[in-house]
This record gives sequence, C-alpha cells and structure tokens, in this order.
Amino acid sequence: MTRDVGVVGLGRMGRGIARRLDAAGRLAGAWDASRSARELADLSEGVGLYAPPELAMACTTILFVLPGSVEIEDCLTGPGGILSVDTPGQTLVDLTTSHPTETRRLAGLAATRGRAYLDAGMTGGAQGADAGRLTLMVGGGVADLERVRPVLDAIASRIFHLGPTGSGHTMKLVHNMICHTIFLATSEGCRLAERAGIDLSQAVEVLNAGNARSFISEQRFPNHILTGTYDGRSPVSNLAKDLAMAVDMEREMGMAGLYGPLTDGLLSQAMAEGMADRDFTTLYQVLDGLMEKASLESPAGAPASVDR
Repeated sequence: MTRDVGVVGLGRMGRGIARRLDAAGRLAGAWDASRSARELADLSEGVGLYAPPELAMACTTILFVLPGSVEIEDCLTGPGGILSVDTPGQTLVDLTTSHPTETRRLAGLAATRGRAYLDAGMTGGAQGADAGRLTLMVGGGVADLERVRPVLDAIASRIFHLGPTGSGHTMKLVHNMICHTIFLATSEGCRLAERAGIDLSQAVEVLNAGNARSFISEQRFPNHILTGTYDGRSPVSNLAKDLAMAVDMEREMGMAGLYGPLTDGLLSQAMAEGMADRDFTTLYQVLDGLMEKASLESPAGAPASVDR
C-alpha cells in the first residue's frame, strides 16, 4: 500500500476516518486548524500533520471532513490553499453535508486547477467512522469514483453513486431531513407516552416490536437516551444546519414542504435558546417546552422559523 491520502478535519468524524486510513496503510498526512484536534488525532509516527499546501504536495487523494463548503473553500483557495499547488490529477473528496449549489461551485474551482471533485455525503455517525462502516452517497464522475474506491472502501461498507456533481450532497440533505424529523416525531410520541404514565423503556420496546420502529427507536433511544448518557456525538447546530439547507432546497425546487419546515422550526427554536453546542439527544429532555413555544409563535401550529 502507498501512503498517498490526506484528511483535512480531525473532529468527531475526521479522527475516525483518519485512523481507519492510517491502519490501512494509506494515510500520508492530516490537518486541522485546531491544535488540540491535531494532538488528539493519535496517528502513527509516519503520518505528517501537514498544512494544506504540504498536504497537496504529498497526496493524490484528499478527503475533507469539515463543517461545510465555507471551510473547504478556505482550504482550497488563496496563496496558502491546496489549489495553489500544481498537482493535476489529484482527487478531492468532499465528505461534508453541504448545499449542492455550493458543491458544484467548488467542483468548478477544482476543475480549473486540474482536480477531480467528488461530493460524498456520509451517514453512520462517529461510531461508523471509527469502525470504517460509513455509508457514502456520491456525486461526480464514475471514473473518478472508481479511481478512489479503494480509499473509500477503507472507511465505508456501502458506497452509492447517485449521479453528477451535487447528487451526493442532495441525497444527504434528503436523508438527514428524514432522519431528524423521525427523531423529533419519535421523541414527541415518547413524551406523550411518559405523560400518560407509560415507562419510557417499555414504550421504546413496543415501538421496536411494531411498525413504528426505526433507527431512532432501535439505536438512538436505547444507546443514548434510555442510558441517560445523551451522547449521540453530534451537536444541535449540525441538525439545524442540515434542516435549513434541506428546506432551502425545497424552496428552490418549488416544493411546498411541510415536515421539513416543521422540524426546521423546532431546531431553530432550540438554537435561539442557546442549545447549539448541546448534544442533539438532549432535545428529548426539553422537547415539551420547545413544542409549546413553537405552537405559541405560530397559530396554525407550524413552528415559525427563527432567524439564524
């Protein structure tokens, strides 16, 4: 194996991805703007902690595990950016959750410098990243994907090619809109069960024995809520960002969404109350109050969107 892969972003997801590539003998270097994140990476001695220009020179494939398109553009452009280094044939893999319009723009920038660009929305969470069992939703050229598939196989158990650039991030927004909506709907039902005097663990057990079961009831509730740990390893701000982009995409496509905006409104309310950095599973603890305030703000019963 040749160590020719770089990872930019060593947070909750990036650390696991970098470690999997390191263990597979593929990781040449990694970077994060945060010194503490670099120190926590715990990579082998042969892996360099390279700034973007050095990473560009050392790697044929670079994976971005950053919050979004803004952070990727910061790494790509300018005199200290990856695209300032002449490395034609390099493949950039965008593992963020981003708006497809911005994704296509960044892919265009990369193309002017001879780089291929794949958008690869991922699901599986930090645990999936640690275990190398992510699911990837990929947009971009088929040949580009096949060229880096051995790299992606080290971090993912399933890879779906969905179409041209932007398709992967489109599907990721659809996926997350559904997932986060189900989380809040399940939480509402479970709060109702508790209010009626039913034990939460029994309510979840019944859900999982019936047609209302989901990843949320089978994994999130038993592992992160019933345990009292509230450690889903993703902040409320991430969910709010995802829903805002999904709702924007609905509007751009002329679709009159309902459940997406409802979920967006509840998450916006949580953000307005200072919950941005709290683990999203803690929303279960405060959901009654969020729903009450959202209902008061919108007479029709649909949560009003809060300015970010």
